[in-house]
Amino acid sequence: MKITLKDGSVKEYAQAMSIIDIASDISEGLARVACAGEVDGKVEDLRTVLDKDCSLSILTANDPEGLRVVRHTASHVMAEAVKRLFPNAKVTIGPAIDDGFYYDFDAEPFSREDLDKIEAEMKKIIKEGHALERFVLPRDEAIKFMEEKGEPYKVELIRDLPEDAEISFYSQGEFVDLCAGPHLMSTKNIKAYKLISSSMAYWRGDSDKAQLQRIYGTAFQKKEELEAYLEHLEDIKRRDHNKLGREMQLFATVDVIGQGLPLLLPKGTKMVMKMQRWIEDLEEKEWGYVRTKTPLMAKSDLYKLSGHWDHYKEGMFVLGDEEKDREVFALRPMTCPFQYYCYKNTQHSYRDLPIRYGETSTLFRNEDSGEMHGLTRVRQFTISEGHLIVRPDQMVEEFKGCLALAKYCLETLGLEEDVTYHLSKWDPENREKYIGEPEVWEETEGHIRNILQELGVNFTEDVGEAAFYGPKVDINAKNVYGKEDTMITIQWDALLAEQFDMYFIDQNGDKVRPYIIHRTSIGCYERTLAWLIEKYAGKFPTWLCPEQVRVLPISEKYEEYADQVRKELARNDIDVTVDNRSEKIGFKIREARLDKLPYMLVVGQQEAEEGTVSVRSRFAGDEGAKPLQEFIDQICKEVRTKEIRKEVQQEQ
Repeated sequence: MKITLKDGSVKEYAQAMSIIDIASDISEGLARVACAGEVDGKVEDLRTVLDKDCSLSILTANDPEGLRVVRHTASHVMAEAVKRLFPNAKVTIGPAIDDGFYYDFDAEPFSREDLDKIEAEMKKIIKEGHALERFVLPRDEAIKFMEEKGEPYKVELIRDLPEDAEISFYSQGEFVDLCAGPHLMSTKNIKAYKLISSSMAYWRGDSDKAQLQRIYGTAFQKKEELEAYLEHLEDIKRRDHNKLGREMQLFATVDVIGQGLPLLLPKGTKMVMKMQRWIEDLEEKEWGYVRTKTPLMAKSDLYKLSGHWDHYKEGMFVLGDEEKDREVFALRPMTCPFQYYCYKNTQHSYRDLPIRYGETSTLFRNEDSGEMHGLTRVRQFTISEGHLIVRPDQMVEEFKGCLALAKYCLETLGLEEDVTYHLSKWDPENREKYIGEPEVWEETEGHIRNILQELGVNFTEDVGEAAFYGPKVDINAKNVYGKEDTMITIQWDALLAEQFDMYFIDQNGDKVRPYIIHRTSIGCYERTLAWLIEKYAGKFPTWLCPEQVRVLPISEKYEEYADQVRKELARNDIDVTVDNRSEKIGFKIREARLDKLPYMLVVGQQEAEEGTVSVRSRFAGDEGAKPLQEFIDQICKEVRTKEIRKEVQQEQ
């Protein structure tokens, strides 16, 4: 038997060998740190016996798949600790995930104190150094085995396995778990771990099934790696928009108003207004859009015509009962059919196209309650929505233009490095989800693919993520917790013009169906605000800040001059306030820093006499005294150009 190792060398054995024995033959040191083996590209347990020629890489915790094995074993150790401390808890599933592991239990909610006790029990189990041993059972015996242990969720999992599946278990001391592996050889090989949090989860992710308690944890091979990760988690908490946005009084939620219906407070509203005015002016003055304002609801007839009633009704807020009411309405989940009727209001020639409609649209989507999160997943939101009605020969260039506009918006906000591009395609195996023939889908997907390749955009292709009427480009970003959301969408639609009888008159006097591009330029304002909060940890570019300057008089004697400074800045459209509290100047400066303001202007006797301001900024600390007009010119340029200044000095 020839075993080809990672470095290309070959080991020959006359008999079958387990992966751990081969690792020991290579090096005792390697065997001590081995976590699993990669055999012909597949990750296998160290106990796996090899009996034929193959390639083999010994995986350690320095390899991603090796680290997953460490974490998977840690999840079993955690489950054993839970069963020791909470014998009535029922175990369900406990996989490794990208940044750690979790295990779900049918149990009472776990407190932080409970997690600390579980951690301490895990330490005992690891110190005991139980070997993990794998064994298999026939289906009937496996079911009986778990029934006798009183683990109904494991019984259900076994019953759902394919008839020809090998049903394997791993034991460690008194704890046995249904598991396919792979695992470490011993619990003592877990070196650094931490239980992070607990939350509610549903059995098999189904809200109609049992509510479970999920414990999240993580594990590393080295204590230093764990400490670095925990510091990373602290940074995440500092940036989490759901926490920071509330602390900064940008938004709030109220139970009696409802989940997914955030209140934008004055500061958050001002930020959204700045973005909205920028986008509206940009689209109209530089990109040739005309604006519409359409209703927030419509009769069900409209959505039946568009196809949304058949394909999207579950995600809509329906007003009325179809069986009882003559007219049933629904709050709009999109603006497309409304803008189609703006187009149909007038007959159009081929010379009129393209027509680019833009609207700041408030939309409503009946998201599942378990999906609600801060500003990123809400039930009412406002979007920079637009629809371009174009001739087929204009489609490619207009689609490129929509991509260019989206890219410009991302660059201006400083977000362009944080996104990924996706070609969202239909799923031919799920035909009932879509309208149109396969040939149309293949052609339109091909056009988008060619556009992205021509523009040099790196992208992935996602099957099943298209809209029901056409493929799209989704521009996605991850929040601080790693969850990916779509920020901007550009959709290719060659089908809905037919359903709405939209046409233009070509040069021969014939009626021709236009194509439609559905797109956003900045996406959903609420979600973008959440993204900005997390990106900048609340320290926004000056032009976006709801309070750009705070004037700090040293004492009440200089309040009159402070007010003169405020008025002059306000005349130049700078958002400015004055801190007239009877506090020491050091206290006022510290408060302004905590409020993450771009600029503080300290004024006293010298500044009042000379017409200057002492500038302190988030970017360079103490910038010294400047003539007021010089500072005004400086900040107005910064705001006008939407400059993103880098912090070159830490705040003291």
